[in-house]
Amino acid sequence: MISYLYMKYGGEAGKGNNLILEQIHRGDGVVPLRMAPLVLLGTWTTHLFGGSAGREGTAVQMGGSMSEWVGSWFRLKAPDRKIILICGISAGFGSIFGTPLSGTIFGLEVLAIGLLSYEALLPCFIASYVGHLVTTAWGVTHVHYAMGNVPAVQPMVLLKVVFASILFGLMALTFIKLTHAMKVWLGKLFKHAALRSFIGGFAIIGMVYLIGSRTYIGLGIPLMQQSFEEAASPLDFLWKTLFTAVTLGAGFQGGEVTPLFVIGSTLGSTLASVLHLSVPFLAAIGFVSVFSGAANTPLACFIMGIELFGGEGAIYLFIGCVISYLCSGRSGIYSAQQLGAGKPK
Repeated sequence: MISYLYMKYGGEAGKGNNLILEQIHRGDGVVPLRMAPLVLLGTWTTHLFGGSAGREGTAVQMGGSMSEWVGSWFRLKAPDRKIILICGISAGFGSIFGTPLSGTIFGLEVLAIGLLSYEALLPCFIASYVGHLVTTAWGVTHVHYAMGNVPAVQPMVLLKVVFASILFGLMALTFIKLTHAMKVWLGKLFKHAALRSFIGGFAIIGMVYLIGSRTYIGLGIPLMQQSFEEAASPLDFLWKTLFTAVTLGAGFQGGEVTPLFVIGSTLGSTLASVLHLSVPFLAAIGFVSVFSGAANTPLACFIMGIELFGGEGAIYLFIGCVISYLCSGRSGIYSAQQLGAGKPK
C-alpha cells in the first residue's frame, strides 16, 4: 500500500533524503510538502509490521519538506533556501535523537565528504536546539546508554581500539554495499514497486521464521540495550545488517541510522570479549563509529558520542569515528552526498 502511494502520488518524494541533498546542491527543483505525511505514514507502517529500518530518515525528510514549504511561503532566494533546507536536516536529526549539537554538525557535514561550510552554522544550531526543545516539551524521552568505566590511555588499549575501529569501518562499508546491491537487485527483479515490497515483506517474514527470532526486526532498541549489558551473539550484527538491507531494498520507508547504531553496538559488544575490553565501553565506540563510516560524518558522530556517553571517553570516541570514516571507502548511505576531498578510496 505504501509503495503504491509513493508510486502514484509521491513523485520526487520517493528519493527520500537524497532529494533534499540534491536540492541543496543544485537548487533547481522542489522538495514537495507531501513528503512529510508520506514518509511519516510509511515509516510508521514499516515499524508496525516489523520492517528493520530507522527513524532519522523520517525526521530529516519531514524537516526538509516543511522547511522548503516555509522557504517558498516567504519567497526566499536560492542562498537562503539552501540554508533553510540544511536547517531542516539539523532540526530533524537533533530532535529525533536528543542530540542538538551533533544535529547541528550533521546538517553541515552530510552535504559533501571532506568539506564543511560554516555559512549555516548558527541557523542550524538554532533549528536543532529548538527542535530538541519542542520534542522534549511534548514529553518525549530518549533511551540513554552508559559507557561504563573508561580505561586509562595506554598503548595496548589504544591499539585494541584502533583495531576495532578498522573493523567498524569495514562493517560500515559492508552495510553500504549490501544495501545498495539489494536495492539494485530487487529493483531489476521486480519492476513494479508495490510487488517488490510485497515480495520483500514475505522475505522478512520468512527470515524471522528461519532463525526463529524476532530480535532483528523493527528499530532493534532492545537488542542495542542488551549489547551494552552483556556480550552480544557473534551473529547479531550480521543478522541486523541483512534484515535492514532487505527491508530498505524492498522499498519500505525508514532510515539507516538506528540500525547502524544497533550493528555498531552489537559488533563492539562482540569484539569486547575477544579484545578483553569492557562490553559497554566498546559497544559505545561501535555505536557511533559504524554510523560515522556509513554516513561520512565523523565530527557529528564524535560530538554525538560525547552528548550520549559523556566526555570521559572522548579520545577513544574520536579515534573510533575517524578511523572508521577512513576505512569505509568513498561511498555512503546517501548517494547524493558529494565527494569533496580528504578521504581515501
